[in-house]
Order: sequence, then structure tokens, then C-alpha cells
Amino acid sequence: HGMRGTCIGKKLLSGQRRGSFRMAGCAPPLGRGERSRLTAACSGSGKVTLAAATSGRRSREGAPAKVWPTGARPTSVGRQSTTSVEVRRDSRSRLRDAKVIGATGGEPTSLLEISEAMDPQKKKKSCLLFHSPDTADLAKKVADLSTKIELGEIAWKNFADGFPNLFINNAQSLKNSHVAFLASFHDPALIFEQLSIIYALPRMFVGSFTLVLPFFPTGTAERIEAEGEVATAFTLARILSNIPLSRGGPTSLVIFDIHALQERFYFGDTVLPLFESGIPLLKAELERHASQGEDIVIAYPDEGAWKRFHMFFPSYPEVICTKVRDGDKRIVRLKEGSPGGKHVVIVDDLVQSGGTLIECQKLLATHGAKHVSAYVTHGVFPKESWRRFAAQVDTGGGAKEGFRYFWLTDSCPQTAKAIEGTKPFCLLSLAEPIAAALEI
Repeated sequence: HGMRGTCIGKKLLSGQRRGSFRMAGCAPPLGRGERSRLTAACSGSGKVTLAAATSGRRSREGAPAKVWPTGARPTSVGRQSTTSVEVRRDSRSRLRDAKVIGATGGEPTSLLEISEAMDPQKKKKSCLLFHSPDTADLAKKVADLSTKIELGEIAWKNFADGFPNLFINNAQSLKNSHVAFLASFHDPALIFEQLSIIYALPRMFVGSFTLVLPFFPTGTAERIEAEGEVATAFTLARILSNIPLSRGGPTSLVIFDIHALQERFYFGDTVLPLFESGIPLLKAELERHASQGEDIVIAYPDEGAWKRFHMFFPSYPEVICTKVRDGDKRIVRLKEGSPGGKHVVIVDDLVQSGGTLIECQKLLATHGAKHVSAYVTHGVFPKESWRRFAAQVDTGGGAKEGFRYFWLTDSCPQTAKAIEGTKPFCLLSLAEPIAAALEI
């Protein structure tokens, strides 16, 4: 930070000025006598103290640095700032290891460790995961799954006027670290405070930054059908595309089962979207049920869901439903497939009020399905609409009773807490795929 001397090694000992560098608090290059003393001190094993006479905040221009063998002078003289350098030499008289001791007299740190701290490629490949208050449970599960993931702490407070008062603990230690933030935009009122953190973390000279946003909430507003409509999916994508660059480059953005894959083109070049899926979690459940002799069929509530997910289930029979308009109503009808006598699992990316899923369940039961279950990655359920499903549970009487199982992930934390322990819901955690995505 301002100390100026000559290059380490032969250039330092010979006093060559070419390749000069700056270090904290020292004046311009060493004088002839000082170089002689430094050369003599470095000829054996020992310490050398470099001191710079300073005037106020700035070094006196032209004043040569003072050099003494350790012990000959104190490490602090008046307003002088000093730095001690311990030099050990091997049999070939080469610099083997050096340790820098601050003027405060703290424990020495090897230059190798300093290099590792400054170079993200050499630093231990671990990730520091911050999270919003609502995603604390999921973040803890993620950290428990990997020894390379540690949890960071943020103080989430508010000023008297309601605006966020935020503090990132141990911010100075983030330098060159791999940092991630687990967000939840399920409530528009919580987006601003999380964006404040998301925009701040990459600017702390972190080695890399990853934003994990399991649920992209405006994904269903990805297109317009009439002039004047606003595609808010594009708006949110633009906001996230302006996250500052970290030292390692663009932000990695992890999203699970975004509503439409073409939304990847809404993001700018300053972020790298990674679209993951919760479907592998469902497939593990289906394999377990199939091993118990259940005849599984995959159903899609509309053609859009079929296009989105059918490639995940190449070995399962399919049933495709479709929506047709009848005046102001939308009616669900069977387009193709045979659900008779099967355990039919309806697959979609998200659920809001659940009306379409309930209509599908009734239709499939009418066509002879033995059991009907459902899977969605994102259980939004505004106004606690999940209660409609809790009132219609197949307890063994068949598909006409309701849903046998309703699988969903914990991408929406408010829903995950609300439905815990309530039938027919079965919670599948995204912790493992998130931990895998954060592996450096």
C-alpha cells in the first residue's frame, strides 16, 4: 500500500531499481549503505527490519529507507512504521522461505499462505453460503451435505421507516473466497433487501459468486398476447443480469425448473444461468414405488408440460391432458393415453391455486385410474390454497377419493413449512442438487 523498494531476491540485494515494487509505508529505494547492511544481514540466517520515516500520512520523498539487523533497533521509532522480514537460507544461499511479521507483532504468516490467500486458484476450494432468513433451513441442509460448504451470517434488520438495515458479518474475510447466496423471491416485499445483499457480495473482491434462486417467480409471465401487457419475467431477468462482476467473472445463477426454457435468453452475458431440475428427485421416488409392484404412468396437465418434461421419462407410459375453452371456463380433457388401472402421476413445474390439477385428478379417476398422485417442483399455493388438497386424500379407497401422494420440493420455503406433516404432501429437498451445484 505505498511502500517502495526494489525487487525481491537478487534485485533487492544488488539494489537494482528496475522492476521496483511498492509495499506499505516505506520511502524510495535503499541507499548504498543500507543496501550493504541488508546484504550483510541476509548473508546468514536472521531477521532484517525495514523502517520508513513518515511525515503525517505520506512518506518523505527522497528519504532512503533505514535498514537494521533485528535487535539493533526497535521496530517502532517515533512516527516510523516498520515491517520485519525473517529470512532463512539453504545451503545454496537461496531464499527458501520468508515470513512477514506486521508492525503489531502478530503471528507470522508464510508467503505461501499469503499467496494462497491472494490467489483464488490456490485457495482451498470451499464455498461460503449466505442465505435469506426464509431459506435458513434449506441452507443448513445444504451445508450438512458437504464439508466444503460453510454458512455465512447476515444481520437482517430494518430501520424505523421499514427499509432494510443489513450487515454482512466478517466481510473482510470474503476476499478471494467462493461465495454463494441462497435466495427466495416468493414474496415481492422481500426482493429488495435480498437484492441489496446480492449486489454487495460480488463487490467484496470474492473469487466467485453464485446466486441460487430455486424458484424464478415471474416465470409464467414470460410473453405478452396483447399490446400493453408487461412480461415481468424479462424484467426480473434484466435485474439479475446487472449483478456486479466478481473477481472470477460473471455470476453463476442456479434456477430449478424455470417455467419456459426460452427464458434463458432473457438473461444478459454478465450472468451464467444454470437450469437444474427437481425431476431426478421424483424419479427416485417412482423407482421405489415401481419396485413394490406399482404400475406407474406419467400424466401431463397440458401440452406445455409434456414439452417441458417428457424427455425425463422415456421408460414410462404417458397420458396427456389438454385444456379447452367452454365460454369463460377451461375444461380439462384427455388427449391421449390410457390411465385405466394405473397409478397415474401428474407432473408439472408449479402449482398456484391447484384448480387444473384437481380437474385432472377427477378426469383420470373417471377414466379408471387406480390412484392419482401429483408432482410439482414449486408449490406456490397463494392464500393457503394447499388446503384444497389436504381435504381430498386417497387413503386407500382409490383415485376418486383424491390424491394418493403430492410430491413437491422446498423451493418455496413458506409452503414447505406450512405443509410439513400434512397428507397427501411429501416434501423432497433440493439440498443435495444445490450442494452439487456449489461444488467448486
